Amino acid sequence: MAKTDLPILEQRRIEANIIKPIYDEMAARLGKAEANSILQAAITKDSIEQAAAYAESEEGDATLHSFHALLPQWKAGGALEVEMLKEDEHEVHYNVTRCKYAEMYREMDLADIGHILSCGRDGTFCTGYNPKIKLDRTQTIMEGKSHCDFRYRWEDDSAG
Repeated sequence: MAKTDLPILEQRRIEANIIKPIYDEMAARLGKAEANSILQAAITKDSIEQAAAYAESEEGDATLHSFHALLPQWKAGGALEVEMLKEDEHEVHYNVTRCKYAEMYREMDLADIGHILSCGRDGTFCTGYNPKIKLDRTQTIMEGKSHCDFRYRWEDDSAG
């Protein structure tokens, strides 16, 4: 997948409209568990490939700083309301207090797979962008929590 210039919320809406009938058919034929497994594998691969395309488009190195600079594309159009907690060269911590992605998936009757379509991409996108970027997250709005806790860190393996 190539890098997109669309606001990510719009990109996810387009993808969801295409995925929904395919997912529904897979679930009907194979059962929800198998359909979820196939969807998760496909989304994971896509996320890593898309992130690699973003990293390749960087003028310099793909760092935590350049990764964090992509956040406005995910926030475009008020898609996310973010409370920034920490920003430095080794860590970026924030909470998402409103998520229009979750709202959109609920409206599209896709809340049961919204975590696969969006939330699950967050950690694998890091991997594709630069494997030294790690995400720790313990909760999401998609799963009914009050906020999503994003804790990105730069893991320099040369320190070990």
